[in-house]
Amino acid sequence: MQTTLSRRGQLVLAAEIRKRYNFREGDRFVWLDDGQTIKLIPIPKDPITALYGRGKGENLVEKLLEDRKKDRRHEQRKVPA
Repeated sequence: MQTTLSRRGQLVLAAEIRKRYNFREGDRFVWLDDGQTIKLIPIPKDPITALYGRGKGENLVEKLLEDRKKDRRHEQRKVPA
């Protein structure tokens, strides 16, 4: 799909994309520019609810505890005896 930038700096989001992702008037987006590509990311109406369950199965508590152990070991090496 292609689109053209208007004189006013506006882009049209293709109807196919709007329908597929259920985008509506007033929806908000973030532009991410990494220097090579530009991404358009929709902002959920309730970001907290949208993130619910995203870390499931990631063993995040175990990873956090392991990172804390590493930090403690690192700090103990810094302290002069």
